[in-house]
Formats: sequence, structure tokens, C-alpha cells
Amino acid sequence: MTVPNAQWLAERFEAERPRLRALAQRVLGSPAEAEDAVQEAWLRLSRSDAAVANLGGWLTTVVSRICLDTLRSRNSRREEPLDEAVAEPATPLEAGPEAETELADALGPALLVVLDTLAPAERVAFVLHDLFGVPFDQVAEILERSPAAVRQLASRARRRVRGQDVAGESAGREVVAAFLRASRDGDFAGLLALLDPDAVVRADAAAVAMGSAPLLSGADAAAGRFAGQANAARLALLDGAPGLIWAHGGELKVAFAFTIESGRITAIDLLADPGTLAGLDWAPL
Repeated sequence: MTVPNAQWLAERFEAERPRLRALAQRVLGSPAEAEDAVQEAWLRLSRSDAAVANLGGWLTTVVSRICLDTLRSRNSRREEPLDEAVAEPATPLEAGPEAETELADALGPALLVVLDTLAPAERVAFVLHDLFGVPFDQVAEILERSPAAVRQLASRARRRVRGQDVAGESAGREVVAAFLRASRDGDFAGLLALLDPDAVVRADAAAVAMGSAPLLSGADAAAGRFAGQANAARLALLDGAPGLIWAHGGELKVAFAFTIESGRITAIDLLADPGTLAGLDWAPL
């Protein structure tokens, strides 16, 4: 494939600019910062010597990562001026689930207030998937995390947007703490009581290499996996959500991300990939 000429590249970029600006505005909540992010993407594109097969996807990735870095570098999101709010809702790239699309459209500018309460990775995952219809696999590549972890990020953000997050986080922490106690005590019945009958335990490739099964289905299998097996695990917040970690020498080795619905654990994701862990915002409780 030949490298496109500068004029063709500039024309293609200008055609993508409105979409990229809308995406960046939703992520950052600031038109000025959004314009800076888009301009930085253009500079990176114009300096690149490589041919890009999927220019739209490449630009989405670059702009999203620039926005993520900007969010992480902010000293305080609450210092952002209110008059920077985006007045018009962004247009999704693809039609997502009907309920999610209606939710995003209905909130409009008020959505920014809620987005400011999210962790950077949650915000990017929610905006890309729920508001712009970017598939989870692509969002996972952008955030350099597993698709399972990205689904959880978007799910937590969605709950907070819908006003379910405060009570949900408190209840979720109690469930995870009870799970840890039952696991340490070898309390199989106690674990079953906390698990949804159809609960699954998923492990990424790095966790599988450490001896975990790729997938366990059903409460019995999940309870059997953890009964008496979590002595070294500790409670922690993973991207703001309650979970478990195993750390050695101060270095995070495995994160246990929980999906909880209606007070029951429906999924546990074992994340051991170094790249995934490096991008994880975690703090022991």
C-alpha cells in the first residue's frame, strides 16, 4: 500500500474532524481541549510515514488516547468551568442498544455533570461505546485492557449515569467483602449464597498461564474455585469499583474484577496481563 499524498490526507481528515471533535468534547467536556486533542491527532497523522488502512479507526484511537491522557493529567475535574459545557449531544456513529441511546440523547448537557464523576477509563469506555457505538473490542484496544474489563468499566459508568451508583457501590463492597471472608474460611455454602446460579469465572491469557482455567461456568464451579483459596487476596478498588487483588512485593500480580447484579455475583474476571494491570487504577482498602 502506498503512502497517501498530503492533500488527500488533509481532505480525509477534515471529513473526520466533526466526528472527532464531538467525541473529544464528550470525553473532555471542554470544546477548547477537544479542539486541541483533534489538532494533536492531525499533527501525529501528518508526521506519520506509515499508510493507514482504516483512517477513521486510527483517528478514533489516537483522539481517545489523547483525551484519556488529558483526563489523567487534570489536577481536579471539578475545576473545569461550567461554561465550557457542550450544548449539543454528540451523534452516535452506530445505533447502540435502544435504551442506551435514548438515555444519552435525553440527558444532553446534563450528562457532562455525571461524566465528571467518573474515573478517566470509565468515562472513555462509556462515551466510546454507549454514545458513539464503538465496539467493545475496539475500545479494549484503545484502553489497552481486556474486552471483559472494558465491559465492566462501561457498565459501572452506565449505572452511575442512571443514578444507581452510590447505593450500588456500597452494596457491592459488602458483597465482595463477604465473598473474601467465605473464600478464606472455605465456606462453600456461603460462596454459593453470594453467587448467581449462572455465574462465570473468566481468566485472561496471563492468568491462564499462571494456572487458572480459562472459563468456569455455574455457581458450583465458581465456589469450588475460590473455597479456601483467597488467603493472599486483599480488598481493593479497581477503577473505582470493589474487587480483590493479589500483590507481591508491592507489585500488582492479579486483579479480580467482580460484576454484581441485584446483590449477586454474576462474573469474576481474573486479570493478570501486565499491560492490563498497568492501566488499572487500583487502591487497597
